Formats: sequence, structure tokens, C-alpha cells
Amino acid sequence: MKNYIIGIVILASMILFSCSKELDITPPDNITDEQIKAILASGDEDKINMVMESMANAMQDLFNSGAATGAAGSDPRYSTRQGLNVMRNLEGNDIVFGNKNLSIFGSDEYYLRDFISTGVDKNRYYWHWSWTIITTANKMLNYLDEETVGSSLILKEFKARGLAARAFGYSYLMENYQDSYLQGGKDKLGVMLYDYYSPTQDYKARASSPETYDFIKNDLQTAISLFNEADKGYTTEILTDIDLSVANFLLARVCLITGDWSTSISACDNILNNYPTLMGEDVYGGTKNVSTDLVPEIRPETNGFLFNDVNPEVILGWPVGQALTIHNSWMNPFGEGNGGLGAGFARIDNRLYDNIDTNDYRKSCFMASDFGDYAYPTTGAVQYIPAYTNLKFAATHGIGLDDKKEVGSVTCYYMRSSEALLMKAEAQAQLGSEENAKETLDVLLAARTKEGETNLTCDTYSSMAGMTALEMVQLQTRIELWGETGSEFFNNKRWGIAVDRTNSDNHIDKGTYRVVDMTLQIPEEEILYNPLCEQN
Repeated sequence: MKNYIIGIVILASMILFSCSKELDITPPDNITDEQIKAILASGDEDKINMVMESMANAMQDLFNSGAATGAAGSDPRYSTRQGLNVMRNLEGNDIVFGNKNLSIFGSDEYYLRDFISTGVDKNRYYWHWSWTIITTANKMLNYLDEETVGSSLILKEFKARGLAARAFGYSYLMENYQDSYLQGGKDKLGVMLYDYYSPTQDYKARASSPETYDFIKNDLQTAISLFNEADKGYTTEILTDIDLSVANFLLARVCLITGDWSTSISACDNILNNYPTLMGEDVYGGTKNVSTDLVPEIRPETNGFLFNDVNPEVILGWPVGQALTIHNSWMNPFGEGNGGLGAGFARIDNRLYDNIDTNDYRKSCFMASDFGDYAYPTTGAVQYIPAYTNLKFAATHGIGLDDKKEVGSVTCYYMRSSEALLMKAEAQAQLGSEENAKETLDVLLAARTKEGETNLTCDTYSSMAGMTALEMVQLQTRIELWGETGSEFFNNKRWGIAVDRTNSDNHIDKGTYRVVDMTLQIPEEEILYNPLCEQN
């Protein structure tokens, strides 16, 4: 990891270059670590905010950022979080890639070609991206030791942001570079734990998986305590900030991975108490004016997956202009990216589609029959859109725009409360509290029932008869989170579910893929530069 650290310019210098004159520091265009520490110790809140606020704001931007400079060039598949997770989407059972053999970007992932070997170019970007987050967080945390923070509420909040970001970076590394904790990973190696930034620090060996997850949990629990002490709770608006909801979401996920069911439930309850409202049928996907209009007009303003302002579930999201749009490019069939004009239509596996109850309006988020020809606006080129293509992320326009050529202008999100509800139900089921898990799931099913129909429940959902509560949670997670944040891949790995497309009617590739092959090898750069690093 050290070679990545050395290659990154110190964040503080970049941020403070433009404000050093306002701080009355000599020389005016340079500020040292010692001067920053002196300002932090001065108690001058204006200067402290000027020094630290930009660094602290950069913490949440890491959740919506690209990878380390030069790690993937301009290829958005591997230089952004959205791109990385879209590639994970293609490595599962539930998403079909187009309706014919394709040789476009994403084909290697969909056809389950090698993406784990130490030297393959599908591997190292997950490593680069995660370490960029950790390194950037550590640069800020260097300044925020316990003595410096003291009783300052703003510094407690800033430190909490850094801890949450660092925990996320380490958690993403573990989900990609080690077997899942409860699928054999507990007895294997974690990753190297660097808790401060220094370009000359010694290399470290990989910690154990328990040590790594203890480190992650400690960061998150400390962040939650600091947020509470700073009175920085749950934001009432959709903002691009790290707060208690983000820290609790990350903690719930990590505890679900490690089998700490009670803590996961508690973290989810904290979120759900503050985000009690779920999306309704009127904003769930781009299902308006599709099947009856040969020239559809599907506005993103009525799609909660593309417009955060109408989605009460968003925990962390970005507005138009700041939002990354890579996911939309791959998932919107009416867009001019690979998921539309490029013919890499994101379609649902018919086996999952058939398991969605007829009274569940989520079924309408997928085309029941071929749409047919669609003329894309820039050139007028026509593509044939096949059955099972998703409408979940569909739009023909950009937000607030009438020109179809600007179709990709949308918001984005990375966490929503429905996932917290599903995590809670899973933890309850894992604890053996079947009725509690079903009661939690019933909340989601009621919110996903077609208007005018009797509320669906675990006992009335047609495809769930005879299932255990855990199996019910797994099915509903696949339906609810279809196409989002690479969730199926990471959950398959965590649940021990292999890829098996052999019985699918509409998968182009009928391949299989074992769970043990979902873990990436440590990239060869790390093995080369760090003599203490052991390979998986």
C-alpha cells in the first residue's frame, strides 16, 4: 500500500493553498503541518474551520468519487465507485446483459472471465479505490488526535466523518479481497491496518480478519459517539454529508457480515426511527407511459431512483451536477450509454421475475414483453429493446430538461432505508426470531403492494410459501435491491450462493461460478512492494 500513499499529494496542502493569505500565514502560499497544528491549538474557531472544513467535506465526497489518479485512466468502469459496482452487478444470477452475445465493456464480467487473479486488470482498481479512501481519511485524522479535538464540537464532527470514511474503505477491501467472514473468512487474513498517514512509515503485514473487523467496528462506534457528542444527528434534508445515519448504516452492514446480529438490529433501528417512510408506487421506477406510447416520455422527476427529492429513503445522495451518472449510463435503457444505445440492456433473470408476486408493483419495473425499436435522440440510431429490460432506472429526459439528448442528467444515491429494513430482517432471522423477521419484512411488502390490493405479507406472498424467514429475506433483498450497488454479488458471497444460470430462459451466458472464486487475490503491485504482504 505504501507505493499508493507516496503517489498522492498531501490533501491539506491542496486545500490550504488558496486560503493561506486569509490565515495571515508567512509565507503566504505555503502552510506546514506545524502551522496547521498551531491553528488547531489556538482555539480560534474561524481559523480552525477554514483549515479543517475543506478536508472534512472531502470525506463524504470519497463515497461519490473516482479512484486514485491514473489507476484506471478515464475508464469509468474502474475509476468510480458506481462503475466498480456496476461491474459487480454483472457477475451474478439476477442481471442479464443484453439479449445477444456482446463484445462491449462489461462483457468480460458478465461472461465470468477472470476478474480475481493478481495481475488481471479487472482486479487492482478495487484495491486502488479503497486505499485512496483510507489514505485521504488518515491525512485528516493525523491532525485530530484526542488532545487536539478536546471539547470542540466541530472537531468531533470532523473526526467522526474521517473515521466513518476510513471504516468504509477498509470494509470495501474486505468484501472484495477476502472470503466472507461467516463463509470461512474469519480464520483467514484481513488487510494491513494503517491508522495514520506517513509517506515513510514501515510496511505492515496483513492483520487477521477478526482484527480487521474489530478495527472497522471501533472506527464506526467511535464515530457514532463523536457525532452524538457533537449533536450532529440525522439530517432532515438530502445532503451530501456523513452523519449518524451513514455511520449506523455502515455499522449495520459490517455487523451483518460478522454475525453480530444484535448490534446490526440496533443500528438499523436507529436509522428506521429517523427514516420511517418508504417510497410509494407513484415514484418507484420509470414505469410511466411506457407500454402504451410508441414515443415514451418518462420523466426522471417521478422516479425516486433518479431524483432524490421524491425518494424519502435516501440516506446519502448527491444532487444534479455533483452526482456521478455512470450507473445511470449502464442501467437506463433509454439512455445513450452502454445500457441503452450500446445494447447492453440490464434485464432481469426470468427466474427472479417469475418470483415477484403479481400484486407487487415492483414487477412493473421490468418489461413483460419486448418494447421494440427505440430511436435514440443524438443520431436517431435505433435499437430493439427486449423483454425483461428494466424500467427501474428508466428515463427519456434529464431532470428539468426537455431535450432528450440530456437524458443522463440525474441525481444519485448510495444508501437507502429499505436496505436498512432488509438488514434488520436478516439479522432477526439469523438470530432465530422468525416471526420478528417476518413482521419486519411485512412493512416492506405492504409498501410494495399495488394500489387497491390487499397488503402483501410474508404469509400471502405467492412465491414464499414454505420458505424460512431467512430465505424470504434473501428473495426480497434480491428483488428490492436489484441493480443497486453491486449488492447481489456481495450478498451471494456473504450467503454462500453460487452463480448458476443453467436453468435460466433468458440469460445469454449459462455459466456457473463458485463462491470460493469470488475473492480477489492481492494485486501484484502490493506483493511486489510490500515484502510482508501474504497472498490469499
